[in-house]
Amino acid sequence: MGFSTEAGVTPESLRQWFRQSMEQCRSLTLQLFEAIDRETLCCYAHPDFSPIGWHLGHIGYTEALWILEQLAQQPRPWPELRRLYAQDGLPKRDRVHLPDLPDILAYLQTIRDRVFAYLDQAPVTEQARLWHFLLQHESQHCETIAIILALQGQGFRSRPPLTAASNLFPKQVTIPAGPFAMGLDGPQVIDNESPRHWVDLPDYSIDAYPVTQGQYRAFIESGGYQRSEFWHPDGWQWLQTQAQTAPIAQPRYWVDNPAYDCHPVCGVSWYEADAYARFTGQRLPTEAEWEKAANWDGVKGVSRSFPWGEAWPTGDRANHSHHFANTTPVNQFQASQSAGGCVDLLGNVWEWTSSWFDGYGGFEPFPYRGYSQAYFDQAHRVLKGGSWATRPWAMRNSFRNWYHPWVREIFAGFRCVRDR
Repeated sequence: MGFSTEAGVTPESLRQWFRQSMEQCRSLTLQLFEAIDRETLCCYAHPDFSPIGWHLGHIGYTEALWILEQLAQQPRPWPELRRLYAQDGLPKRDRVHLPDLPDILAYLQTIRDRVFAYLDQAPVTEQARLWHFLLQHESQHCETIAIILALQGQGFRSRPPLTAASNLFPKQVTIPAGPFAMGLDGPQVIDNESPRHWVDLPDYSIDAYPVTQGQYRAFIESGGYQRSEFWHPDGWQWLQTQAQTAPIAQPRYWVDNPAYDCHPVCGVSWYEADAYARFTGQRLPTEAEWEKAANWDGVKGVSRSFPWGEAWPTGDRANHSHHFANTTPVNQFQASQSAGGCVDLLGNVWEWTSSWFDGYGGFEPFPYRGYSQAYFDQAHRVLKGGSWATRPWAMRNSFRNWYHPWVREIFAGFRCVRDR
């Protein structure tokens, strides 16, 4: 099931695409809550993350806000829940007093029934961008739910590691100098991806695969966490501050098991990724370098939506949508290879870049300023690619994620670049 962007698409086929996509996305959401007890539902596991039950209710609240209130001009069901589920309502630590799971599910179903009733007669072609946004919004919150469950020791790495194929590296590919089209336009675009624009880069070499746990082990065993010469000054200060309460000596999701050596390192902050790159005499890619390696087909002179082309992500092209509930060896998906020769760019782990998150020239906020623009503060670094928990509606070459450089709870890794 691909994006609804084909030429000549009819309103009825577009309605059908959104209905099927939203049903599929919701089914994946509800699978995360099977056998979840109330303690897990309401657990405030980390200062940066609300309980998973709040995220579930917020998904329904946001759907009601934009479709029922804004588009259909209908009253919101259970308006008394606004303060609980709104993004600007309660502080995260106060979001633990939640309805029981059956009541939250009933809330979501009531909203969804009314949304689909409206969809049957909505001018969906004109509204397509907002419907796409809501699909991606639910996808993003479900990845956050997966992170929170991992912080509670649930879900992630519930399956054993996979064995890598024998053709393992390290290996870099050279991306030739020249311009490429960066970003995205169209109804499925998130505001910070647009507008598409041309960027001219010199040639560079980039890792064909994300840095593996086996490669990162060399950094740990060489005393990398104790050697200031490898760290950005802000990163070294962060590391020393952490040492006063919870010393950091390995990635957040590190498993000291050689069976994971061909899996990507997972759960590193930008500071840790940057320190490893310095340790190897390299650097992190800029966002533009990462995206060119993923999307640019120099033979045809076009940018691809996905590294392999335009075909929708499937289970044989990328580790995503909880197919494995785990990372996979970085060379597991050879069918994912980009025109530039890189593999495993989408799914498995998000990849840190050296770029600060900011708007492109001509940026216009959608559907509200606070979604992206509030974070154009030179304090968040860009990540690209997606993880094993990312849904296909929020996974493409142009998609941009952003976090503070000290965050290590997300499913993040990286690859390195060498100047030519």
